[in-house]
Amino acid sequence: MNQAVSRRGFVAMTAASSMRVLGANDRIRLGAIGTGGRGRYLMSQANKAGGHQWVAVCDAYDVQRNKAAEIAGGAVEKFGDYRRVLDRKDIDGVLVATWDNTHCDITVEACRAGKDVYVEKPMTLHPMEGHQIVKAVRENKRVLQTGTQQRGYPHFQEAKERFIDSGRIGQITMVRTIWNGNGAYRNMAPPAGMETKPEGMDWNACQGKLAKVPWHPKRYFNHYVYWDYSTNAQMGGLFVHMVDVVHWYLKVNKPLAADCFGGIYLGAEDRDTADNINAILEYPNKLLVTFEANVTDMIPVENADIIFMGTGGRLSIFRYGYKFLPVEEKGKGAITSGPTPELHVANWLECMRTRRKPLCDEEAGHYSAMACHISNIAYKQHRRIEWKKEWDI
Repeated sequence: MNQAVSRRGFVAMTAASSMRVLGANDRIRLGAIGTGGRGRYLMSQANKAGGHQWVAVCDAYDVQRNKAAEIAGGAVEKFGDYRRVLDRKDIDGVLVATWDNTHCDITVEACRAGKDVYVEKPMTLHPMEGHQIVKAVRENKRVLQTGTQQRGYPHFQEAKERFIDSGRIGQITMVRTIWNGNGAYRNMAPPAGMETKPEGMDWNACQGKLAKVPWHPKRYFNHYVYWDYSTNAQMGGLFVHMVDVVHWYLKVNKPLAADCFGGIYLGAEDRDTADNINAILEYPNKLLVTFEANVTDMIPVENADIIFMGTGGRLSIFRYGYKFLPVEEKGKGAITSGPTPELHVANWLECMRTRRKPLCDEEAGHYSAMACHISNIAYKQHRRIEWKKEWDI
């Protein structure tokens, strides 16, 4: 049996069996806050892990929470106000998959209510929100997992050990990150019939503490292309995944500076974040990290990658698996691996029982989001932005 496949299988089976043993005598009770497509996906990942019971689901739109109730199975409470979920004493943890603008408030309140939290990426909408979340997690002794799920894939763990930790890749001076062809970004047309706000929609809840604006279907169905609600689909939706891997692999957490270029290059639709973007981040120890994203090339083949360039070889890795090209063989002796199961939610559930730190805790979540924030600031101000001491945890 291939060594890589054998080891990945062992990692996956170990995580799964650990969940079964830990959950044998105590079922974790969960609530889901924000049950759109992403929230329901996380619920399905929890269902694969097992050892839990769904108690409540919450969304500002009744259609979304009704769909979530089906995934939960059995009798669950359905709420439109997340505070109703947090008030319940029979809930141990919550999945938070709301818009970026409400991540901080809901997460902080959840921690104070004694709930462990899985919060979707990016963890924050603004730089200083990370400090609020870290403080709430630590003061209330909570377990928080941030949804940059690459850390939960066994093939990512394997590649780190084989090529990074072992030193085989040598000195890394540059990491390229690429995510092009993001079709969802260009899906600007809301479904037919949404010109009028649906009866079961609490539009004010979606906006959180922001100044309230009238119902706007594009703002609901494409919220990630507005600065009010997101850190930019390209940065906070895509780059955050990739830079988190860089931080994890290379044991860095904050850039020295960033510069960023781009704009709205395709049409003048109602949106205000860039559809084409390039960022360069400088890290200590002579390391550059770049990011490129566009919605011009809509071909899904080879459209996303993280490429570590070292003196000993080149490692390309993402959810498709990995490929390592060693320098000594001039790239001909490629070492490859296919994709493996995602175990990120399972890791969070396990850590809820053991009280260990999860794979991507609150501090990691802060710094991965900050790489996006400093890039966005550079983009908006059209200049190089240096790291500020106040952003440190």
